Amino acid sequence: MTPDPLDALRDACSGLKFAPLPELVSSADLPRDRADGVQWYRSDVLESEGWLPILFDKLRTEHGPGHRLPAATNFLRVTLREPIFLVSASLYLTGRAPLLAPDGLYLPWDTARARFRTPASVDTRLAVLPDDPAADHPGTVVARDEDDLLRLAAENLFSTFSPLIEALHAHSRAGRRTLWGWVLDTLHFYMLNPARYLGRDAEEAWELATRLADAVVEAGAVTRRRPRLFPFAPENPRGTWAVRGTCCFDYKGDPEHGYCTTCPLKCDGERQEALSEWLRDPALAP
Repeated sequence: MTPDPLDALRDACSGLKFAPLPELVSSADLPRDRADGVQWYRSDVLESEGWLPILFDKLRTEHGPGHRLPAATNFLRVTLREPIFLVSASLYLTGRAPLLAPDGLYLPWDTARARFRTPASVDTRLAVLPDDPAADHPGTVVARDEDDLLRLAAENLFSTFSPLIEALHAHSRAGRRTLWGWVLDTLHFYMLNPARYLGRDAEEAWELATRLADAVVEAGAVTRRRPRLFPFAPENPRGTWAVRGTCCFDYKGDPEHGYCTTCPLKCDGERQEALSEWLRDPALAP
């Protein structure tokens, strides 16, 4: 039997400390009822049938934050974190590009707890290079070269996320540049994080992330500013982190917490101190 090309990604992520993959399932395995109190919403239907405002308001009422801006980026976090990691981590760790699809991303809503569970990517196809051993697998698409591979990944990501982001923009009044900025920042971080953990070249991972983000912008995403690398202890394999290009506004929902370590509003001196503490006490590191 031909190996499932997604198994290489599962294996590559198995040793990571942080690897938020979505459920990777076939359409035949997708739950068809609500016996466990979970309603499965296809991401494009969440927008087209008007469910997003209802679930956004329910999530915000039950769990916060009260401020609309961190509530909007939190909504992205609980619906798109795993799909973004899927694309970024697969490209970085395996050289293969998962092709997200609007009719293939499912967001399970737990009605009892009023929150989303782990998203599912259904019948996920992969774009691969011509010399990839999985090039003949029925679940793959062969790209011409690496630029074409990144283009395919970016265009599919944009077409999948765009309806949800447009609906979130209309309901929450959070700007498109803020919402897409969060996506682009996270694309970068989800290549950098495995590189740091594995002790690999952070700049090389960042370069690939930048090329992917360029392709997402070319597909139609908008943002004001890109994230930047922040070497805080260059002599250490894990001594490079990054600064977001777009604030997630968590500080508005929790003023006592203040700015995140990666926040573009935080001064670099305080950031340097916090990140250096991670090396002194690895338990604090992300």
